[in-house]
This record gives sequence, structure tokens and C-alpha cells, in this order.
Amino acid sequence: MCGIFSLLSLSSAQLHRDKIVDERLRRRGPDCGGDFLVTGTDGRYWCLFSAHVLHMRGHLTPQPLQDGAGNVLVWNGEIFGGLPVTPEENDTAVVLERLSSCGSPSEVLSVLSIIRGPWAFVYYQRAGDFLWFGRDYFGRRSLLWRFDAEVNTLTLTSVAAAGESAWQEVPAVGVYRIDLKAATDAGTVTMEVFPWAHTGDNLSTLPDSTWESVASSGSVSMNQSGLVLTSPVCPLNTSMLVPLNHPSSSNSPGSFQDLEQLLATREKNDQVDRLIDVLSEAVRRRVLSLPVRAQTESPSTDCHAAVAILFSGGIDSMILAALADRHIPAHEPVDLLNVAFKLQQHKEPTKQRAAKSDAADCQKHGAFDVPDRITGRAGLKELQDLNPERRWNFVEVNVTQEELQEMRREHISHLVYPLETVLDDSIGCAVWFAARGAGFITEDSGQRTFTSAAKVILTGIGADEQLAGYSRHRVRFRTSGHEGLVQELAMEVGRISCRNLGRDDRVIADHGKEARFPYLDEAVVSHLNSLPVWEKTDLSLPRGVGEKLLLRLAARRLGLGPSAVLPKRAMQFGSRIAKMENSHEKASDKCARLLNG
Repeated sequence: MCGIFSLLSLSSAQLHRDKIVDERLRRRGPDCGGDFLVTGTDGRYWCLFSAHVLHMRGHLTPQPLQDGAGNVLVWNGEIFGGLPVTPEENDTAVVLERLSSCGSPSEVLSVLSIIRGPWAFVYYQRAGDFLWFGRDYFGRRSLLWRFDAEVNTLTLTSVAAAGESAWQEVPAVGVYRIDLKAATDAGTVTMEVFPWAHTGDNLSTLPDSTWESVASSGSVSMNQSGLVLTSPVCPLNTSMLVPLNHPSSSNSPGSFQDLEQLLATREKNDQVDRLIDVLSEAVRRRVLSLPVRAQTESPSTDCHAAVAILFSGGIDSMILAALADRHIPAHEPVDLLNVAFKLQQHKEPTKQRAAKSDAADCQKHGAFDVPDRITGRAGLKELQDLNPERRWNFVEVNVTQEELQEMRREHISHLVYPLETVLDDSIGCAVWFAARGAGFITEDSGQRTFTSAAKVILTGIGADEQLAGYSRHRVRFRTSGHEGLVQELAMEVGRISCRNLGRDDRVIADHGKEARFPYLDEAVVSHLNSLPVWEKTDLSLPRGVGEKLLLRLAARRLGLGPSAVLPKRAMQFGSRIAKMENSHEKASDKCARLLNG
């Protein structure tokens, strides 16, 4: 994983990088870094490439990476399938070798289409003087752009700095290509986009939403050749023919014991087994794709975990932990990162509400016993019962209001940017502190301070979006039935790059760690997309059962207990960050704390 940067200028004037941006890039890639300058053959343009590398695969490979033909690549990604990569190989070198062999745009698109895993890249193709860049289908790696028409520049970067205007996330609708010769002749930066499309689709059949995100820039146009990237996932099943024997609310299960009744049917059994198989493989690829040195270390009782999980004790993180336990070597610990924001004392709570107030919780359980801390401890107990031989490090990350304000001002506001809502602030702060992994663990001898050294962090994002885990999905189902729910889920996945993934990548990578998203593995998404919506979720059933029903059944099959029926609780509420400062804000409001530092 890397912090990547590229500055293209159509003038001879030398421009300089922002020092804050450069420091953010270095935090993403602490292992090595470098610059490389490409100058046009006639001197009418120049392009600066910069990259800072976090060593995650094979042997350490510095970037920017150049080959003998003059091609240059900065790559922020992981190959989990599609292109063969041996344990000793570095995927950046593999990608450059394949791209360098391409002689036409269709060949470049073919290489990018078969890669499975997250990526963002900038590639200078010497033959023809082309600059390619873009993000993967889901936008799992951050890439921002900024056009400056006054000085004819385009800047691309993994992370920017708050307060600077005009930065936007590169829309993850496809990959982009700049003809550098044509741009210099025209005197302006223009580019064409090659969009993602399902097999059999063409440019005329793509949805309007494909272009809405790039329409704000007059510098981007559709490629004239009609070429597309092949989507790595199958289309969403939009079938509306609900079987007559499909269960309804009249026979709704209400506890995890009742989930067993659904598992008793062979059809549901097969569906659950298939989901476990495909999700287990997604987790396996992500917990075993590690630097060579991490894989060859000798067993030790004092060894550090190579993998951590953002852990609330809810079903999404519990399933990731249970599946990771299958594949991580038995002697290695797993870090469970659980974040809590200090409960605020109310001055005069009424007697009627005292038992339910945060102040009462504070007195009874402690200042950091927020809902996610309580369910996290319960989840830890389930995992210890599941595998008592594994060392599960339950890392209690405790955050005071003073530290929150300081870290937001110094770091988090720059990472969340260019997003700016209250929701972005809440989730960005919670994820940043959790990913830092600095807290304490409880052992037989008592509590001790602890900081997770794991470079890989698994996160459960993508489960709610695909399996109707949010409360708004129940609202849509009640008003519009299965048809409306399918439309809502299609929209969720379509916008996940701009709403969640770029932000989460920037926030987690700031600690020199890498976010990995098993629920957004291409095979997992394709499998879930292939199922009709009523086989994945049943919102006629109660909360804690109906939403993400297929995943809850998988949890029971894996041996999990009460966590299988925990209702969804958003991170900002479970960690209590939403109540720490201004509880009267709306999630969609612009957050003054981010805008003002």
C-alpha cells in the first residue's frame, strides 16, 4: 500500500508540492519513498511522480517504478486474484510488467479488468505519451484530483489537506486517459474516461449515474472508441417473483435458537454454506497476503499480531473474526480493536431517566462502557469459547473529548477532507482512533497498555450495504416492497466509493496500516448479487433477525451465539462519539468542527 502523488503541468514553470500533503503521504507509506520526473520530448509538459510505500507484499519494491522502456507506475493496491503473484513477488512490479506489454488501450483495459482487489494508480505510458489513472470498481483506495486552469495543471494524490479548495474524489466510474501530446497542443488538460460495464453492455446502455459524478468537470469526455472496462462482479439480481412458500412475519423467528429452524431446510443450508465458503476465501486471501518477513517469522508467545479487526462485537466483525481464526496460524494473536468515547456526565438527570442516562452508565460501568464496548466484551467471550487456544487481544481504545479535539485538528480533518458532513466527522474520528490501536488489554495479571502493531486491518464495511442492514432499508421496504428495496441496495453499492471507502482508506492508512474489505471481495459481491433479495434479507422479520438474515444464519453455522441476533448499531452511536459534542446535529449537516479544524 502507498501514498501516491502525480502533478502534471502543461507549462515549463516549476511548481512545488504542499508540505502538509507530502507529510500525509509519508505517513501512509513509512517504509520507503521517492520521486521521478517525466519531461515531454519537446519540453512542453512535465509530470512529477511521487510515492511512499508501506511494504505489504513480497519483497520491498520502491516507487515510483520505472522500466527500461520509460514507462512509470505509482500503484496503491493489492492483487488478491486475476493476475498471478507469487509470495516472493511484489504486485507493483507485476502490474507494471503487464501494463508495459500493452500496445493498445483495449489491452490496458483488459489487464485492469482482470485484477481482483483494491487499487488506485497513475501510469505513464511512454509509447504514445499517455497518462492513465483511476480507482477500482468499488473505489476501495483513495484518489483525489484537482484541476487548476490558470496554470494548466492536474494534481492526483491519495490524500490532500483541509482548507485547500477544489479537491474532489476521483469518481470510481472507470479509468481515465490523457493524451499528453493533444493536451499540450490544445493548451489545456483534457481526458477521456473508459467506464466500467457488465459484459454485453455498451456505452449507450450505461445508467445516467455513471456520468453524474464526472459531469462537473468539463475536462472529461467519453472515449470515442466505445471501449469499456469489464465489471468484476455480476449484475444485481432484480427478480421480483417471491416464492409462495417464502416465510412471512406470521411465523417470524425472534431469537438465535429460531435461526436454527431456518437452517433445517436444505435449500437455506446450501445458501449459508456457499456464503461461508466464498467469504472464508475472501478473508483467507486478506490475512495471508503479507510481507515475506512476516510469513517467515518463527513462532513466539510474544509475537505481535499481523492482523487486526475493527471490532464492535456485532455480527459483521464477529464473522470476520471467526473466519480469520480459520486461516491465521494458531500461534499468532489477533487484535480486536474496540473504540469508545468517554461518556459525558449530565449535571441533573431526572430520577425517571437516571437508569437509562449516560451518567448512570458511567457510574455503573465506567466512563468508557459504551454500547460497543459492552457488546465487544461479549463478542470476545464468544470467540474465546470458539477457540480458547487463540490469543485474542481485545484492545480497549479510550478517547477523551480533549484528545478527540486535538487529533481532529492535527490529523483527522485533513484525512476526512474533501468530505465534510457530521457523519463523515463521526465515523472518520472513530475509525482513526480505532485503527491507531493504542489502548490497553486485560490479562490475568490485570490491565496493561498496548498498541497494536498489525499492519492489516479488516473492516466490515459492505455487509450492511448489500444485505439491508440499515434502518432506512426497512423504511424503503415498508413503503415500496422488494422492488424499492432492490433499488435502494443498488444505490448503496453504487455510491459506496464516494460516501465511505475513500475516507476510510485515508483515515486508516494515516497510521501506516492497510484497510482490507472482505465483504467487498469481488467473488463475495458477485455471489450476493446473484441471489434474489428475499434470500439475503427478510425485513418482515424483527430487528436483529430479518436484516442481513443470510449472514446471521452463517453466524449460527459458524458456532456464534448471541452476537448472531444483535441489531444493527451505527458506529457513531455504538462508540458514543455522536453524543460527545453536539447531539442535536443531523448526520448530513456540514460539520463546523471539520471546517474550522
